Amino acid sequence: MRLLYFAPYSHGGLADYTHAQANALSEEGIKVTILCQPTFIDNRNGQYETLEILTESIVSPSAISRKCSYVSRILQEMGLLDHVIRKFDFHQVLLTYSEYLAPLWAWRFRKLSKEGVQFGAIVHDPVRDFKHGPNWWHRRSIKEAYSFFSHAFVHEQIKLETGIQNKRITTTVIPHGLYPFPPPQKSRQEMREILNIPEETTLLLSFGHIRDGKNLDLVIKSLKDLPDCYLLVAGKEQSSGQKTAAWYQELAIKEGVNDRCRWIVEHIPESRVGDIFEASDLLMLTYSSDFRSASGVLSAAANYRLPCVASSGRGPLKTAVEKYQLGNWTEPDCAISLKKNIQLAIQDPPKPLWELYKRDNSWQKNAEVVKACLFAADHQ
Repeated sequence: MRLLYFAPYSHGGLADYTHAQANALSEEGIKVTILCQPTFIDNRNGQYETLEILTESIVSPSAISRKCSYVSRILQEMGLLDHVIRKFDFHQVLLTYSEYLAPLWAWRFRKLSKEGVQFGAIVHDPVRDFKHGPNWWHRRSIKEAYSFFSHAFVHEQIKLETGIQNKRITTTVIPHGLYPFPPPQKSRQEMREILNIPEETTLLLSFGHIRDGKNLDLVIKSLKDLPDCYLLVAGKEQSSGQKTAAWYQELAIKEGVNDRCRWIVEHIPESRVGDIFEASDLLMLTYSSDFRSASGVLSAAANYRLPCVASSGRGPLKTAVEKYQLGNWTEPDCAISLKKNIQLAIQDPPKPLWELYKRDNSWQKNAEVVKACLFAADHQ
């Protein structure tokens, strides 16, 4: 059994997911090859093979140049994927679903699908409401991107809006596995001394990419009415077009809470993740109502049993937090509800069902389901 996994990203949650899922699929006896950028394998020990022929994108200061580069890169990557499938005769291919510019490249894979290649899509964000271009182009792009898939894997049961009437796409729920992280190297007291956090205070943690959809501004503003709380922001900036770390730092100064904010604005290597979680008391997963997917940060928190205050639109994150009592759920995009639920979590700490959460959300279960779907014909 051979599987090609397309991974045109080198860092972040998608790359972490691909790495963990590919390892689990390999343990199921599948020979997995990941088509990726050379930096994908940095600090990752994989049981899979890699074809490192994709290139890193170069960020241009010109908006027009960035757009042209974006279009060129996607078309080049899809052309390379087509080439690799044909050259190495892959019959099962797994991709992270994306509709961007699909009318310009999906035709390649419809031809391959008609020739017998099975395509599976990991649909991290089933509700595709972020638009590139006018509505008609957005709808067509979604339809084109789904046109060659036989299987769609989601993290919560949902009726996918594919825009396709007569094509059957099997939609299957798979768990979002938990990312393993090493134990802390420093004690809580040591880390708090390094960060200059008083031991008797509550440390709120915002972990991962700094981006607009996490409502970090509301967390910062809430500190005004939470005098015994400190905030640690640990992660790198998302990308251009998003509010920068400096913007949030200026907001903290304006709100008069900067002295209770700590900033580690960089990529956090796995060896340091445990120390950061060990020093913290509550994880802030305060996504906006537009966020409807699973959270990799939540699965990281399970390693360190750190409860959360969370928000999002209806989706896997909300289901997980409520089903396994992983923290307090707050109304998305609402400062009043956020402050109230932070206070409640401090006064009456959540009692998460960590063992049950870990049992139900394993990469082994994830891989077993994907294998059964994509290689069903092999078992007949």
